[in-house]
Amino acid sequence: MAKPRKHKNEDQKADNLEAVVKHQKLCLAIDTEKRRIYGYTELEVVVPENGIVGLHADNLMIECVTVDGEPSRFEIFPHYQQMDSDDRWCSVSSANSADAAGSVYVSCLERELVPNLLIMCSNEAAKPVLEQPEQSGQENGTQISSESKQNVKLIHIDYWVEKIETGIHIGKDVMHTNNQIRRARCWFPCMDDSLQRCCFDLEFTVAKNLVAASTGTLMYQVLTNDDPPRKTYIYKINVPVAAQWISMAVAPFEIFPDRHNNLITHICLSHNLSKLRNTVGFLYSAYSHYEHYLSTKFPFGSYTQVFIDPEMAISSLSLGASMNIFSSQILFDEKIIDQTIDTRIKLAYGLARQWFGVYITAEAPNDEWLLDGLAWFLTDSFIKQFLGNNEARYRRYKANCAVCKADDSAATALSSSDASKALYGTQCIGFYGKIRSWKSVAVLQMLEKQMGPESFCKVLKNLVALPKDPTHPWRTLSTKEFRHLANEVGNLERPFLREFFPRWVGSSGCPVLKMGFSYNKRKNLIELAALRGCTATPDSNPTYSNSKPDFVKREADAGWPGMMSIRVHELDGMYDHPVLPMAGETWQLLEIQCHSKLASKRFQKPKKGSKHDGSDDNADTVASVDMRSNIDSPLQWLRADPEMEYLAEIHFNQPVQMWINQLEKDKDVVAQVQAITALELFPRLLSVVNALSNLLCDSQAFWRVRIEAAFALASTASEETDWAGLLHLIKFYKSRRYDEKIGLPKPNDFHDFAEYFVLEAIPHAVAMVRASDKKSPREAVEFILQLLKYNENNGNPYSDVFWLAALVQSVGELEFGQQTVAFLSSLVKRIDRLLQFDRLMPSYNGILTVSCIRTLTQIALKLSEFIPLDRIIDLIKPFSSSKTQWQVRIEAFRSLLDLEYHCKGIDAALKLFIKYMEEEPSLRGQVKLGVHAMRLCQISGDSDDDHGVMRGTLVALLRLLESPAAFNNVTLRHYLFCILQVLAGRPPTLCGVPRDETLIKGHTEIYNELKNFFAAIVNQSKPPESSLDGLMLPHDGPETETNTEPNIVSVTDNERIPPQELTLTLTEPDVPKEGNDNNEQKPPDLVILDSSEAHKEPDTVSNSQERKKPVLKIKMKQSSAASSRAEDVDNAILDRSQGAHIGGDHGTSSSMSMDAPPKRNFIEPANVGNQNLEDVNSCHDLGSRVTASIGSAKLPHDGHDDGVGDGDGDGDAALLKELQCTAESSKVQSNDVESVIHNKYISLRSLNEGVEGLLAGPTNKPGSGTKEKKEKKKKDKEKKRKKKDKDDPEYLERKRLKKEKKRKEKELAKMMVTPPSIHVKHEGKTEAVKDEVAVAQVPNVATSVDDVVKLSEGTSTHKIKIKIKNRTLTQP
Repeated sequence: MAKPRKHKNEDQKADNLEAVVKHQKLCLAIDTEKRRIYGYTELEVVVPENGIVGLHADNLMIECVTVDGEPSRFEIFPHYQQMDSDDRWCSVSSANSADAAGSVYVSCLERELVPNLLIMCSNEAAKPVLEQPEQSGQENGTQISSESKQNVKLIHIDYWVEKIETGIHIGKDVMHTNNQIRRARCWFPCMDDSLQRCCFDLEFTVAKNLVAASTGTLMYQVLTNDDPPRKTYIYKINVPVAAQWISMAVAPFEIFPDRHNNLITHICLSHNLSKLRNTVGFLYSAYSHYEHYLSTKFPFGSYTQVFIDPEMAISSLSLGASMNIFSSQILFDEKIIDQTIDTRIKLAYGLARQWFGVYITAEAPNDEWLLDGLAWFLTDSFIKQFLGNNEARYRRYKANCAVCKADDSAATALSSSDASKALYGTQCIGFYGKIRSWKSVAVLQMLEKQMGPESFCKVLKNLVALPKDPTHPWRTLSTKEFRHLANEVGNLERPFLREFFPRWVGSSGCPVLKMGFSYNKRKNLIELAALRGCTATPDSNPTYSNSKPDFVKREADAGWPGMMSIRVHELDGMYDHPVLPMAGETWQLLEIQCHSKLASKRFQKPKKGSKHDGSDDNADTVASVDMRSNIDSPLQWLRADPEMEYLAEIHFNQPVQMWINQLEKDKDVVAQVQAITALELFPRLLSVVNALSNLLCDSQAFWRVRIEAAFALASTASEETDWAGLLHLIKFYKSRRYDEKIGLPKPNDFHDFAEYFVLEAIPHAVAMVRASDKKSPREAVEFILQLLKYNENNGNPYSDVFWLAALVQSVGELEFGQQTVAFLSSLVKRIDRLLQFDRLMPSYNGILTVSCIRTLTQIALKLSEFIPLDRIIDLIKPFSSSKTQWQVRIEAFRSLLDLEYHCKGIDAALKLFIKYMEEEPSLRGQVKLGVHAMRLCQISGDSDDDHGVMRGTLVALLRLLESPAAFNNVTLRHYLFCILQVLAGRPPTLCGVPRDETLIKGHTEIYNELKNFFAAIVNQSKPPESSLDGLMLPHDGPETETNTEPNIVSVTDNERIPPQELTLTLTEPDVPKEGNDNNEQKPPDLVILDSSEAHKEPDTVSNSQERKKPVLKIKMKQSSAASSRAEDVDNAILDRSQGAHIGGDHGTSSSMSMDAPPKRNFIEPANVGNQNLEDVNSCHDLGSRVTASIGSAKLPHDGHDDGVGDGDGDGDAALLKELQCTAESSKVQSNDVESVIHNKYISLRSLNEGVEGLLAGPTNKPGSGTKEKKEKKKKDKEKKRKKKDKDDPEYLERKRLKKEKKRKEKELAKMMVTPPSIHVKHEGKTEAVKDEVAVAQVPNVATSVDDVVKLSEGTSTHKIKIKIKNRTLTQP
């Protein structure tokens, strides 16, 4: 039974460094008309010792965060950052563009791994909570006994989705999610990690006419009291799952319960309901087959299939726990034949992934291959059961052939620590993702062959069996654990497994075997020679040989474990000989003893007329001679690895007659396909043509093998054989489909599906026939034209759309010469007629139009000298309109890209691709275009095209790679990266790409450093006295001991406004007289006013007329004691402005007012620690960098250098302090008032607390002699303690650690985003009043943070200078 890895999780719990989510509740209100999502989520979290919980949240506007009902401090750092620097790619060229793409891509992937929403959960007031029995074990892979004590907190987060474009998509009345890698965080805050799992409660409130389908079991529905009333759907999932598998779809769906099982539900839009009923009828068979095969019930309470329009789906399948979202493109009605097999396999695979991939998850990233392979293995068992063993074996053989051709690099290694760390989950995307899937299931099938089907089934049953301990319902599976089960349950020996897994799973490459034999008549044995090689060699790509992992550099002769069987078909029967070792010497010479004796059989010449194919006597003579050459041995044919026990590429050499015997007598489909492939190499032999023709006409043979024989016949057709292969193809077709009386095709009749598929492939095979001049013969062109002209589907209950599409595509395969070009106009007219017909009556998924566009493009490219391409482009362009069907539009884009590439080269094609990317609205369409552009780049590289890619195109591709469109579409981003790699001559994969290791180290450690900084800020921002005194001027009289925090309100907007120049004006009137016994001072109130009223403030100093930038003015007033007591500062009112972008020449202006306490003098300078101030409400301000310089005003007093009033009114003189600061923020978010129902109050408490923590220090107040004595005694005691501790080793160690911590903080500040830092220089003067104005222009590029605070002592002058720096963080 699969269990969590105890040692890892226990160590993690012992360290208690990471938070663990025990349960999460998600409540959302969804408005599809206004494209709005808002609500809250609650997480029960086991808080680590440092009190900081890290979550993932992107593209979300966090309104407030509470912990156990109390407001909590939080910080958010968006993963995506928009780079606006125009000269960022100034040095990009064709030589380094691939490296630049790798750097951008790896940096994006690495940042996404780091939790970016940090929440402070204090541990002081929290009591350890005893684990409840029913909830113990529901945390994410962490085994905790019921007796252990945990610090569990309830975190409540109110938020709304700013832009519905990532992770969740909306179109028309449909809203749905997808399971893109690390995109669940884009629609709800969570721990977006596959290793973090918990149970979920889900509530979705939608319009009354909509249906909300989601993960888990539907508990009930509730009608709200709103006007109009809305409906709330409540779902609950009791099995811990990762946040990635939480799915949701909202639309006016039609619900179709399964007829056989009420736990299965099918959902689609109303126009697809009839197709849905016809498509999903088989699913219960797959569902019951899986439960029977695994001997367990479905792991979730119910299973739901949702089908949405293909232009809305990002892929054909989006997995979710107990719910999968499919594209409705795979639905079909009862008239469609061709789509049936593919749809059933896809739906069966989606169901199998519920067991392996969602319910049972990988313990580590390098174990994901195992879950994917097990899901495909389970799907393969369904194919065997319901589609036939021939279908399963044929598919497996073709997949193995593809793997052997592509498994030549480290990108296809299934489980290696290097690959898993370096690929970031992208190994499942694209071509290499398919190869890895096929290879993973092939490896598992090899294990099944070694241990037997029954033993392997027992292993799977152990994996999915219900746990003995009900408190641990989660499942994780590792390669190591599966290997242990293979030994314990599968009875495989440890030495074999010790070699099997490292060679097949931990490294890349498949064996390549070249074999031949000779028969020793005297000894009656076979002498077999074998040469073993490997598809992956160290010098296969010498450019990257140094960057390949060690397992790729392993020599090819290392071998593979086990022995390969050689099957010998003799006259007396069939014998298997497991004699070929797969390890050791690469050259092997073996002797295999024969069992049959030649004397027991007498040679008989074949009778004439025994061939029913009508071959002449000459053919019989050739065949008899061919047979006589082999009649001296009792061997009929030989096969290597007949049961596909090895994933190997085998080249076997034996006489032609033995291949014919294998084709005619061996009923295994794999043996027949291997024989067909070998016989294609002998096109001139009529015996080969006759054998292929006989197989084509054999209705008992598997239909896919018959299609292989048809294409092999086409390859053998030539003038030397008098077009024998072509004549056999046409003769076979006419015998099935033509009316003998009139010599024309009959009306279509597709009742025999196997015959339908074979006949459908005949026109394509005929079109592949070539003469000596590489042109199509006249007979082939006339045959295809006749089929197009006389196609008739009346009376046929099945659709002929795929049949016609195959005919049209066969026209595109023709090569026209001088004799056949006359037929071109007739063929084009037929294609145009089909286009017009399909426009009036659209075919299934637009398949007919797609085929016509593709064929016209192929004809134009082949005959570009005779056909003007401009006319073809004008003909295809209308189909690229956004109003056309999704499949048709994408095919039109592909054709236009092909034509552009053929005419102007790869650079022009890539520019057109970038243009189409902006026009294509669907995410899936963008992916299709990315795949096609990458193929064009590969073709350009293979053809040695001299047309290079211009620097501007490369820069445009790099900008597209880091654009919001790429962030929203993970698959597209991967293909954009692959395009730049292919242009540089590299393979389209992230594996082996050179990267900066120092950058990767910095990002992997950044989370811990962020938590340390966050904790330090929180601890330092809680001084005994909370005030802004550090920013105020000195004053007389005792300082108040009761301080009230000022209420600071921030307004954040969704719209981005240009960089602003901020002008701060501080006015301090009415300095109180000496002897004033008003000991309580009112703290200042900071209110950001409406920008439209800012220019009305009279007391303002600004130079914004020169800069022509928006100005924010802040005025600070010092009120009297009476007025200070009268005002209420507990609440601040949020004032929103819709005119943030409207202003005069000087730009938008805002005003801020402060009520300052009475002035005071500092006898000693403030002792300011080396501290950092966090981003103020960075979840909304998004980290805009601000630099401010504040010069303190000088205070005029007659005859009083200490600044104390003389009592005759001089102290009542108004003090005017004007401070001007210029700030440039690259991105400022602004909110549309209409998009928010209620006011969003965001507290800037962090600014106040941060300033207090930085500026709070030992100050000596005038008139407090007692305190001066205490301070002096304290200093003397401190000096004695320091002198005593100089020789104390513990003291020295603490001092060293403190210095080391400061050094690390400086290094971290240089590497990445840090909370803003304040540098304070305080210097006061008692001379005449003089205003100091400092203007600082801040660039967008992040600079290092200075951690040095210089204090000036021994002078009576004090100067205040504050600098706040913060890096730009914007939403995508």
